[in-house]
Amino acid sequence: MADGAELRERIPHPPAEALDLATILRTLGDPLRLEIVRVLADGRPRICGELAELLGVPTSTGSYHLRLLREAGITRTRVRGTSREISLRRDDLDARFPGLLDALTRS
Repeated sequence: MADGAELRERIPHPPAEALDLATILRTLGDPLRLEIVRVLADGRPRICGELAELLGVPTSTGSYHLRLLREAGITRTRVRGTSREISLRRDDLDARFPGLLDALTRS
């Protein structure tokens, strides 16, 4: 049986080959989620609470949107102690849909 720490480390992410363009575009159709991607586009991972504060939304709202981004395969979430570190899956997305992130994050 796995210990509690090992169980907490398992956050499901879709494999790169399962990323679906329609799902990604539907997920990014929400302005807040698109803004999260634009914030993460600098390549610096952010903690969930830091993103919520930066975007001016409650942590629960931020967590909801981050879950949708993760489930669509746009972001990766890693456990860091009691926090969750969020980053873009740029390599996976660029390999599967070249130029998509650049087009979405262009000012």
